[in-house]
Order: sequence, then C-alpha cells, then structure tokens
Amino acid sequence: MLTAVFKAYELREDPLDVVREAHLQPRLGQSVRVIDTDVQLALRVQQGVRRVCGRAAADAVVSASLSDDPAAGTVVYRFVRHAMRNGRVMNDLAHPAVAPLDRLARAVGNERHRMLQFLRFEHLDNGVWFARCNPNAAVVPLVMDWFSGRFNTQPFIIFDEAHGMAGVYEGREWHLVRSNEVTPPGRASDERLMQAAWKRFYDVVAVEARYNPELRRQFMPKRLWKNIVEMHERIPGAELSR
Repeated sequence: MLTAVFKAYELREDPLDVVREAHLQPRLGQSVRVIDTDVQLALRVQQGVRRVCGRAAADAVVSASLSDDPAAGTVVYRFVRHAMRNGRVMNDLAHPAVAPLDRLARAVGNERHRMLQFLRFEHLDNGVWFARCNPNAAVVPLVMDWFSGRFNTQPFIIFDEAHGMAGVYEGREWHLVRSNEVTPPGRASDERLMQAAWKRFYDVVAVEARYNPELRRQFMPKRLWKNIVEMHERIPGAELSR
C-alpha cells in the first residue's frame, strides 16, 4: 500500500482510489495501475512522513495501512499528501484527511492490543512455541518486537490465518512469511495437560456472582475464541496425559 503512495508521487499522479486487489471494483471509464510491493519504497514513504510530520504520524500511517478497511489505501494516500504539504497535522482531527486515518490507526492499535492479551502459544515437540490468530487487521508485524523481547532466545511462530501471514522468530531476529496454511509438528508431551491446567484455573477463579457474558464478549470478542484455549469446552486428549 505504501509502495502505491510512493509510485503516485514518482509518476506525478493523483489517483482517486488506492485499494488492495481483493477490494478492486473499477468504475466505468476508470483506468487501473497495478503496483507491486517494494519494501524499500514503502520504507521511504514511512521515513519521509516521519521526517516531515513526526513519529506519531509515521506510526499512524503504518498502522492504518495494515487495516482491513477497503478504504484504507485511499485514506493513507490522502493523509500523506496532506501531511507532506502541511507538516505536523496529527492533532488537526477536524480535517477530512486526518480524521479517517486517526480512526483506522486507533482501530488497528486496539486489535494489536487484543493480540497481546489473547494470543495463546502452545509448545511443540521440536521446542518451538506456536500460536494461531485471526485478527481483523494484519497486526502480526506490530506484535513481533513485543513477543521476541519476552521470549528472548526461545523460537516461536505466530500464524495469522485471516491474512495468510506468519511471524517467525528464530531466537535472534524475526521475519515475516506469506503462507495460507501452516502445519506445525506435534505438541510437546505435556502440552495438553498444561492447557487443561490453565483452563481449570480460568474456570475456578471465575466469580459466579459476577458472571457477565455480554461484558466478556466486549473485552474478548467471540471471533477470537477458537484460538483461546480457556474458551474451549474441553481439551481433547488432556485426560490421557494425567
């Protein structure tokens, strides 16, 4: 997406829309230019925004570009055009080029925070820790630094099923891999028992008098439950490991 912003400047074009291929719906008489992703060009856009508009604006541009909103590309492009002309504009939330970007960046930031809270890793028999997720924004790049800092030298993989993306940490540095499916090896011998113990703890500490499923769904969206072990009805095979 940021590559398309760079190309618009390079080609001196002012596109009506900047969209991902999956959201492309050309209007009658509208021409389409396909832009291949170029990480270096995208980084130049990010660095340019940071230099002219500040770190907050650059971070917001990156976050908004990871949104699943079909209009995200156009929002990012319009903001960059406005910001590069006018400098530090992030506080001008009444401006039509700033408010939509701020909204998208905040939504992506909220989804990143949910992943930090609700990502559940399981230990594989090859020593790797593995987690699946299905966020409504491509936030894996935004959580890899946080998790790699906490796992230290322990390798892990975070697989985003919704966006066909995996973050792979090998103990020193992390990188992103595009993949529609990841088939991990078997779980470590005690992993089922550990999952069952964690679910048991979750169930036992619950205060029945304060049970509020509606509030829980607000803080822990139901779309995430399939990858949250304590929300499973039972842990298959856990009783065999006792």
